[in-house]
Amino acid sequence: MSCRSGVRRGRSVLPALMGARLPVVAALLALLAFSVDAGAAEVGKSPPSTGIQAGEGIRFAEPGMVAPDFTALDVEGHPFRLSEEISRKPVLLLFWSVFCEPCRTEMAILQKAQDRYAGRDLTVVAVAVDGEPLRNTIGGFARQEGYAFTVLVDEPDAAGAWKIADAYGVASIPTLVLLEKGGVVALRREGRIRGDELEKAVASLPKN
Repeated sequence: MSCRSGVRRGRSVLPALMGARLPVVAALLALLAFSVDAGAAEVGKSPPSTGIQAGEGIRFAEPGMVAPDFTALDVEGHPFRLSEEISRKPVLLLFWSVFCEPCRTEMAILQKAQDRYAGRDLTVVAVAVDGEPLRNTIGGFARQEGYAFTVLVDEPDAAGAWKIADAYGVASIPTLVLLEKGGVVALRREGRIRGDELEKAVASLPKN
């Protein structure tokens, strides 16, 4: 189970059509019928491949790729730069939201990873896709749950795109990304992951 994020619903055109006069509606229906007839000849043809699956966004952090660098503030206002941390040790990222119920299970798994590696062999980071206005709420929740790992707050840029989540092609939460030392993506998982699966993935990271 996962929570869809960043979905924008368009306004319905139905009320406008119902309020229009009948001649206008009839004209619209005739135009629609013509469009259907014209499109019938296209049935059976394969659409051109775009390389992007619908609803999944553009992927920039697939296994084998170098993860995009970013800088963000944690819930205490301290800066975190991925390139600095990844040069020293592997990094485990989890994209989540305080409003995502399935994310809470993943956060508990992250805490177990934090307890196991204690920041020595792995840096654990949770990226909240909730925005700057909820920084205090996110921080309060993290303290209440006793999370000892780094919790960052993602926020939209001037164009309305999430600075970190969109750079990583995150279309749903929770999404987990495990990075080798140096920044190469070792694992990407959307939705739930078992604790033993994560431990196995971390154990298989190159030792360098």
